[in-house]
Amino acid sequence: QVQLVESGGGLVQAGGSLRLSCAASGRTFRSYAMGWFRQAPGKEREFVAAIRWSDTITYYANSVKGRFTISRDNAKNTVYLQMNSLKPEDTAVYYCAADDLRVGRPWLNGLRNEYDYWGQGTQVTVSS
Repeated sequence: QVQLVESGGGLVQAGGSLRLSCAASGRTFRSYAMGWFRQAPGKEREFVAAIRWSDTITYYANSVKGRFTISRDNAKNTVYLQMNSLKPEDTAVYYCAADDLRVGRPWLNGLRNEYDYWGQGTQVTVSS
């Protein structure tokens, strides 16, 4: 059974940094893409960033480009989201998700319904 467990959230001042981690288990993820999404109170869940396990190709939402960096450690089966220059509008619950690229769109994307597995989320709060 696939399990995605996020960690690293917390409270930080505007301009600060946080690094989120997503530990993946339950299968081989070589054919998967891993994504980060976020959901602020009263808003829909939105795409943040994605990366493929098989190479270094990444994809970012415009709102975080240049501030956030997604990366992965294959040996640890862990995906990271380094968040710098945080803004109050980055406040949200951040979710890790896995997309089987053999099903549906075979390319990196930010579509929620393409992602097959989700973590429980970790809260990020940025104070002004």
